Amino acid sequence: MRHIVTFDVETQHTADEVGGWGNIPDMHLAAAVTYDAGDNVYRDYGEQEVDLLIATLRGADLVVGYNVLRFDYQVLSAYTDVQLSELPTVDLLQDLHKALGWRPKLDTVAAATLGQKKSANGLQAVRWFREGKLDKVFAYCRRDVEVTWQVYEFGMHNGYVKVHDRRWRERVVPVRW
Repeated sequence: MRHIVTFDVETQHTADEVGGWGNIPDMHLAAAVTYDAGDNVYRDYGEQEVDLLIATLRGADLVVGYNVLRFDYQVLSAYTDVQLSELPTVDLLQDLHKALGWRPKLDTVAAATLGQKKSANGLQAVRWFREGKLDKVFAYCRRDVEVTWQVYEFGMHNGYVKVHDRRWRERVVPVRW
């Protein structure tokens, strides 16, 4: 089995607070969670452990995430000169966007494919971070990683995932993960 690592990050700031989506590195890491499929282990990372997070991603044979190329790697770019986008990566959102022509939320993919929902949203995670409720931030981030891994695994084994479109119709999307 290849060394596959799924991950997600949460930030300290919103896009509006840093001058827009063009300044994602300025949002700063609040929390990150990885899931190592080979060891079946989740690991939490705060900003002070960002070097270990980056080393973990660099050590993977494959990194899996949802919107990691446009967001998560951009957040981490503030902490490293390594071009994380060059790592072997499956970005589920990028693949779904190519197939659909629009970007579905992870929540709609998880609901249609797995019958599951996420536990909160990124704006709530920023509020929790500011309130010092890091346990809630890590729990939310971990749930996103769990859902991302389960969607990836479903697609890998079945060759498709499902998504609800804007009219809440279920669509089947072929994938090659």
